[in-house]
Amino acid sequence: MAFNNRFKKSSSSSNFSFFSTLFFLMILFTIPVFFLLNTPTTCTTLTKTWSGDLRLAEFPWNKLPFLELKPPPPPLKIAVFSRKWPMGTTPGGMERHAYTLHTALAQRGHKVHIFTSPPQEETISFSSSDANPPSSPYIHWHEGEPGKWRYNKAWEQFLEQNQKEPFDVVHSESVALPHWLARDLPNLAVSWHGIALESLQSSIFQDLARGKDEPRSPDFEQGLQGVLPKILKEIRFFRNYAHHVAISDSCGEMLRDVYQIPRTRVHVILNGVDEDDFREDVELGREFRTKIGIPSNASLVLGVAGRLVKDKGHPLLHEAYSRLITNHPNVYLIVAGSGPWENRYRDLGSQVLVLGSMSPSMLRAFYNAIDIFVNPTLRPQGLDLTLMEAMMSGKPLLASRFPSIKGSVVVDDEFGFMFSPNVESLLEALEAVVKEGKKRLAIRGKACREYAASMFTATKMAFAYERLFLCIKNDAFCNYS
Repeated sequence: MAFNNRFKKSSSSSNFSFFSTLFFLMILFTIPVFFLLNTPTTCTTLTKTWSGDLRLAEFPWNKLPFLELKPPPPPLKIAVFSRKWPMGTTPGGMERHAYTLHTALAQRGHKVHIFTSPPQEETISFSSSDANPPSSPYIHWHEGEPGKWRYNKAWEQFLEQNQKEPFDVVHSESVALPHWLARDLPNLAVSWHGIALESLQSSIFQDLARGKDEPRSPDFEQGLQGVLPKILKEIRFFRNYAHHVAISDSCGEMLRDVYQIPRTRVHVILNGVDEDDFREDVELGREFRTKIGIPSNASLVLGVAGRLVKDKGHPLLHEAYSRLITNHPNVYLIVAGSGPWENRYRDLGSQVLVLGSMSPSMLRAFYNAIDIFVNPTLRPQGLDLTLMEAMMSGKPLLASRFPSIKGSVVVDDEFGFMFSPNVESLLEALEAVVKEGKKRLAIRGKACREYAASMFTATKMAFAYERLFLCIKNDAFCNYS
């Protein structure tokens, strides 16, 4: 209590000193990680000749040309814990990943059970878990408030199903299962869509992107004070998980080299997107341009998609694009998404078309209508599916230079442009894009499409997870040749 009183009476200068010291320690802790993660990726093509124990592979399993096993393995019974399951038309990235992966596994004959929060759509029946088609996951919505995750209720449902017939594998999407429950499951795989160390980097970049006259948010300082203990807590309890799935090379390196997880328990499997939803369709793109009012003589069309919020980098793109069009008024920007920055983009003039949130079918037309996809994110954690969707649609990328993107997606200069997460660097990259022109960008787009089709499909992702789950059940499936 005495400590609390002294803290409340301290002057603003001592508060600033405390914050400065804390911030310095965080920077000091982060710098070695940046050096660690900026090692260039040495293998950008499929690893067709590799063989050995899959648990020793430190490259993405997507690089391996998985073939159908003969004889085919018996179907697995898979339990999946996911905070939400996408029932609407515009789900978030983690929800889309879970839906794409586990629907594909169910279609391959595995018995997939999803334990998740109640849907927010009133039309969904809560008793449909036994009425699903054989090729769909069984959905178990726990009781409670729609959209609110209650892991204890989901755990009760899991135990009931596990009692009837034990699950072969348990898959937790990030921390859907708290570690004190999950640590005792020997057949558990946790997929990480962001860890606390990456969140620290995100906080730093967001503050660096703050305008000169923009005050620092009190939430920012409060968040920084709590992030170091969170990182240390993660490092301590992550080792209790049986298997970790990192969705980027850089996250895999962090888990092995900073979080000190034995390398045989860290597996890199990159996300994939439905190859039927995202493909090249020139005519569809042309029709979409006409429909939304892009003139035929537009010199270039940029596109950005996702939530229109600060941490997705929209302050950077808004400022850089507003400067760009003073010299290049015939460059258009299509914005697919909704959020606080909608009206600010509209204020830039007729060259900006804000279309709101889109379903996958609408996004297919959007990607085919643009010349290059822009991702100005300030969040190093995870790996945006939009990057892969754009590449699958045959579009080059203009993306933030983060280890996850540089090491797992833009692994070749031919795939596009990268920039430091600040306005000046983004504007310089935009000028380079304009100078290059749409014909050269189309050539880059074909290279992107070819690479993405070999790495980022839902089929490839499902094959990789299937092999991991088989390996968890039986060591014999860990040998790859």
